[in-house]
Amino acid sequence: MLDCLLAATEAIRSIDQTIVITNARFAAQFETWAANADTPFPTTVLNDRTTNNANRLGAIGDLHKCIKEHAIDDDMIVIAGDNLFTESIGDFGGFCAEKTTPCIGVYDVGRLEEAAKYGVVTIDDFARITSFEEKPELPKSTLISVALYYYPRTILSEIDRYLAEGNNPDQPGQLIQWLYPQTTVRTWPIPGQWLDIGSHETLAEAQKIFETL
Repeated sequence: MLDCLLAATEAIRSIDQTIVITNARFAAQFETWAANADTPFPTTVLNDRTTNNANRLGAIGDLHKCIKEHAIDDDMIVIAGDNLFTESIGDFGGFCAEKTTPCIGVYDVGRLEEAAKYGVVTIDDFARITSFEEKPELPKSTLISVALYYYPRTILSEIDRYLAEGNNPDQPGQLIQWLYPQTTVRTWPIPGQWLDIGSHETLAEAQKIFETL
């Protein structure tokens, strides 16, 4: 999964390092992978030290820990490890480089029933988010947020504020839902096919697709 994910990002030349965040249970396995993998960028594994669901930090909590522990003061691209892309997302880097605001990847799933499983967005004529709802019962569109995010360095302090206000530290889309009413968030359409590997069924589907590529 990570090999495929990093291969999709290889064309984003502005990336200078990759940080893989995992928990204490799997950290050693990821460190072994990182030591032997042919990754396009220098790769570091961050062990968040959590051991179970009771003490897990959540996706946004992990992002915050990464920023603090690595003293990051730079633009960031954040990608969930369960994403698979059938085409390069290199153009996402160029799109973000022209922006001074957060950007997210979006994908049209084609059916409202399917969209209801994800964060649903609506956009204006300039590809700016006008609404964002996490797993709504009645989706306003079939366009969903993919866990592909760009945060310019100027927005990183907002992650501190988001958590300090007691907001949900998990579900990375919640941060976008909180951000877009306060600042412009732009969207970028995912090329090709996007797959969310969250079950045995979607993994089997992905295996069939990648066998033909």
